[in-house]
Amino acid sequence: MASASPVSPSLGATAPARRGRGAKRVLPGFGLTLGYTLFYLSIIVLIPLSALVFKTFELTWEQFWEAVSAPRVVASYKLTFGASFLAAVVNLVFGLLIAWVLVRYKFPGKKIVDALVDLPFALPTAVAGISLTALLAGNGWVGQYLEPLGIQLAFNPNGIVIALIFIGLPFVVRTVQPVLEDSEKELEEAATSLGASRWQIFYKVILPSILPALMTGFAMAFARAVGEYGSVIFIAGNMPMISEITPLIIIGKLEQYDYAGATAVAVVMLAISFVLLLVINALQAWQRRHAGAPA
Repeated sequence: MASASPVSPSLGATAPARRGRGAKRVLPGFGLTLGYTLFYLSIIVLIPLSALVFKTFELTWEQFWEAVSAPRVVASYKLTFGASFLAAVVNLVFGLLIAWVLVRYKFPGKKIVDALVDLPFALPTAVAGISLTALLAGNGWVGQYLEPLGIQLAFNPNGIVIALIFIGLPFVVRTVQPVLEDSEKELEEAATSLGASRWQIFYKVILPSILPALMTGFAMAFARAVGEYGSVIFIAGNMPMISEITPLIIIGKLEQYDYAGATAVAVVMLAISFVLLLVINALQAWQRRHAGAPA
């Protein structure tokens, strides 16, 4: 019988160490690039936000609570978050519809329609607000026919919702569109061959695969709408307790040199934005796990 050749203990002991010393990162200069990234984020993001929080410390807790819970401020919270949520829900439905049409159908002018989806990204928000006001005001192209019927879309909360729908639509479309393009049509064909109706195919086959992307687009559209200012102030009317958004409250306090009060309201908005950011990241991680990609 031939005896098995002994394994050198020195090779077994040094193999992991050699692998550790010889391992190379995909991108060179990791330490330098990481240091530059942290430095850049500190200058651009962390230091300004820290200054915002530290400025709020000039207020006592009673003053802070009075600043952020005044009736006018609370009314702006309700309008800002309520209008943002409603606009995100509308974009959730129609964004999915637009993405579906762009992915599943071929028609003349499809590339033009696809490019128009990105228009709110490229258009300055102030220009968007002025354009919507000129369109929906009482003497506008559309408003002049609607106001005699008792439908007023400008200079009230209705105009705010319309402006937020306009700026938030691309987030849903561009989030859902690539997922629809990558979906496996063989599963739909198999469901059809088994006798499933169109509604059953959508509800049981298509919707589960696009739901993470759909929720991510909804969260991004909602977060974008909460902080919107430029496109809203022109069409809102800016009437206190009626059509005044929270960013306008902050601008008003700054114009009155109430810097501490402005930063107090801004800190509340900042805290809510952080929560929204965590929700978006959680939804994106869920989407990656759902798709089978590494988180």
